[in-house]
Amino acid sequence: MALDELKAALPDYAKDLKLNLGSVIGNSNLPEQQLWGTVLACALASRSPRVLAELEPEAREHLSEQAYTAAKSAAAIMAMNNVYYRTLHLLSDKEYSTMRAGLRMNVIGNPGVEKTDFELWSFAVSAINGCGMCLDSHEQVLRKAGVERETVQEAAKIAAVVAAVGATLEAEGALAAG
Repeated sequence: MALDELKAALPDYAKDLKLNLGSVIGNSNLPEQQLWGTVLACALASRSPRVLAELEPEAREHLSEQAYTAAKSAAAIMAMNNVYYRTLHLLSDKEYSTMRAGLRMNVIGNPGVEKTDFELWSFAVSAINGCGMCLDSHEQVLRKAGVERETVQEAAKIAAVVAAVGATLEAEGALAAG
């Protein structure tokens, strides 16, 4: 199982990551599509080839073709949006926030899956990419749609653990190569 491979690859000092990886994925209360879409979108956002290589095949097994594509689309569109909207947030000149973005974001309006699933995946990727504006926006859409705080929190925990596993494995790879 890919999860066991990732846990085994983690160094001893990252024991908490091993435990958390098994917990946030193996003991999740999220429905299968929400869980594995979140895992796939976060694996992509982690930018870790090892994490993606281990988690993608399992995600593909648990997702329909539409959900698989939508999760990848969430990671792709948030990679763009998180940079753009984080920039607007960080600039002291708020005039930029009033300007038309002019960036195509059609997939947000028609993701091919339940809107709440796509929003949850976009939220999780935004957590990894550190965009407060996007986090607020997606969280508000989710809450208005009736999604419980615990579900939103679960996506944030998956994002945190997958990103940390990716960062740790990439750092260990760099140390071993150095």
